[in-house]
Amino acid sequence: MREHGGNLDLAQRRFGGRAEDWIDLSTGINRLPYPVGEVSSRAWSALPSRAEIEALHQAARHAYRTSAALVAMGGAQAAIQLLPQLTPRGRARILAPTYNEYAGVLSAAGWDVQEVGELDALAGADLAVIVNPNNPDGRCFAPKDLLALLPRVGRLVIDESFADAVPQLSLAPEADRPGLLVLRSFGKFYGLAGLRLGFAIGNAAEIARLATASGPWPVSGAAIAIGCRALRDDAWAKGTSERLARDCVRLDDMARAQSWVLVGGTPLFRLYETADALAAQERLARGQIWSRVFAQKPTWLRLGLPGSESEWARLAEVLTR
Repeated sequence: MREHGGNLDLAQRRFGGRAEDWIDLSTGINRLPYPVGEVSSRAWSALPSRAEIEALHQAARHAYRTSAALVAMGGAQAAIQLLPQLTPRGRARILAPTYNEYAGVLSAAGWDVQEVGELDALAGADLAVIVNPNNPDGRCFAPKDLLALLPRVGRLVIDESFADAVPQLSLAPEADRPGLLVLRSFGKFYGLAGLRLGFAIGNAAEIARLATASGPWPVSGAAIAIGCRALRDDAWAKGTSERLARDCVRLDDMARAQSWVLVGGTPLFRLYETADALAAQERLARGQIWSRVFAQKPTWLRLGLPGSESEWARLAEVLTR
């Protein structure tokens, strides 16, 4: 497995403790998840029907403000795995540094993969990939700038896994344009990563190919039931976005007191420049708080946002030791 956050087993091996003892801030997963409520026994015992899957699709169109075709999948990662099947192998360019699965999946499928640092450098690619907002540095691009790139590439993939709290950045409303594919993750903003739910949004022909490749039951009955409920809960989404915005300021203030410098981030995680990220990670780990470091960037430390007040209090206590 490539390097990712959420590797709490590594933290336990190095520093001890049970998984439930740790505050895992190594991911960008909301630590105050959507309240799932009751899930019917049928959702667990019966195969999902086409009508139920379509109800989930309609809920996603509501949440993402789009009328384009879409398909539910087992997380955005499931769509990434299928990208090489959408078109013959060619030149792929990825705006980097970013989520490392794109380069790995495309390279393994025989694509000529190049990581570039600027938007204009993507021009001429058969497949161009942009994560917006970007992971891990939070870099953002306006929809008009991304649409201007569309005629200059064969296919443009926009990963909006962290866009729920910043909907003004989303290209989902424009996703029916030929050559454009938008990926959304459900688990991060809604804090239910274990549900394994995401969506690919695009023109009808493209989505039909992905749906065929995904098989007849791409997501579980429980994912459908919870997804339908959460994606239509506008009040929860609005309140969560407002809380996350306040909590970003709160975390940035705590980091500034440690002389950590904000590099960037999203409403679900923050990236800081430190003197020594491994030392900072170990210091936090001694208080059983896990963070994300990057082998290629030894001064970068990424932190998700704590959830409950007890988590915030523990982080403050560890940082004052």
